[in-house]
Amino acid sequence: MEIICIVCPNGCRLEVSGEGENLQITGNLCPKGVDFAKAELTAPMRSLTTTVATVFPAFPRLPVKTRGEIPKGKMLELMTKIRTIVVDNPKKVGDIILPDVFGTEIVATAELAI
Repeated sequence: MEIICIVCPNGCRLEVSGEGENLQITGNLCPKGVDFAKAELTAPMRSLTTTVATVFPAFPRLPVKTRGEIPKGKMLELMTKIRTIVVDNPKKVGDIILPDVFGTEIVATAELAI
């Protein structure tokens, strides 16, 4: 099986064979590739960047992201929650938009100063 590592800009093409304790991972240019492949096969995680609606015509969408990673299988569920959010007050970069979702939080990545 081939997996492309997304941890660093190298984008190594990892070749994975074996199962469980006998996993063989080759093609990595750094140790991060081995850790990524193991995690990807057991519990894949991802960060999410998107936008949320605002009530301000001059700034109709506010960019946001997860502060940490969430299980890859929870992405659609998180997007369903995010679609219900409408920001109605000023925000600074790092302000929490949605707390405690799958072990992390959604934060603003731009300033919304009206």
